[in-house]
Amino acid sequence: MKASDKKRRSVSEAYAKAVKAESRQSCCSGPVPKGVAALLAGYTSKDLESLPADAIKNSFGCGNPLAFSEVKEGDVVLDLGSGAGIDILIAGKKAGAKGKAIGIDMTDEMIARAKENIAASGLKNVEIRKGIIEDLPVESSSVDWVISNCVINLSPEKQKVFKEIARVLKPGGKMAVSDIVAEDLPPEIKNSEWLYNSCIAGAISEKEYIGGLKAAGLVDVQVKERLVYDLPMLAAFVKSEIENPSAGCCPGPKEEIKDIDPKMIESLAGKIWSAKFYAKKPG
Repeated sequence: MKASDKKRRSVSEAYAKAVKAESRQSCCSGPVPKGVAALLAGYTSKDLESLPADAIKNSFGCGNPLAFSEVKEGDVVLDLGSGAGIDILIAGKKAGAKGKAIGIDMTDEMIARAKENIAASGLKNVEIRKGIIEDLPVESSSVDWVISNCVINLSPEKQKVFKEIARVLKPGGKMAVSDIVAEDLPPEIKNSEWLYNSCIAGAISEKEYIGGLKAAGLVDVQVKERLVYDLPMLAAFVKSEIENPSAGCCPGPKEEIKDIDPKMIESLAGKIWSAKFYAKKPG
């Protein structure tokens, strides 16, 4: 098995376990009950009203990509790594009966949960497809918006994802993505499977992210918002994972975190943040 496929399998297994946990935490933050994470990620009560409770409590994102998008009635919205479905349900409501929201996920447990939530929502313009974000099961130039919530950082082949975004967007189509970025991560962090699944070790720098989107042919690339993770946030994250190994963001080989030097965690303060990226396809 290729290294990239091994990473994808590890991520899929981690999130399959995470969706079954009784409580969880948002990526790179302190422990919170399921459902509270969605509010911390920037969703408003209006965003969440009428959505199935399961879609809300199983939100694993680091932001609300739709908060700064201009999705309108009739648009086609594609969500990369749609999970239990919170963003495709919100997108489906925004797009209306004349539009459509499509979710892509590679994890069977997430797909099953999303299908249940779509059925419970009553929305007829929302669908879920199985696939990987590096090779989207979507026609070229077919969507008005690509959204994603703390998922692209998990890809072992990010430039392929950026190229796929450019491919599936219609000319003039736009991207609105919330994701984790990081600078100067030491090898001990980058080589951690648990921290990779927890949205940290696989993160690239903001500069690399912007460069990758531009290299894929997207224009007007910009960061519209940032939330930098400080030392108390990082310390709470590590502490909660050690004390509650079954209730973290992404269950995995937690024993390795006990060997991480506390000074290493201190050195990461201010070097990891969630960012809201915007870009569009020429045309």
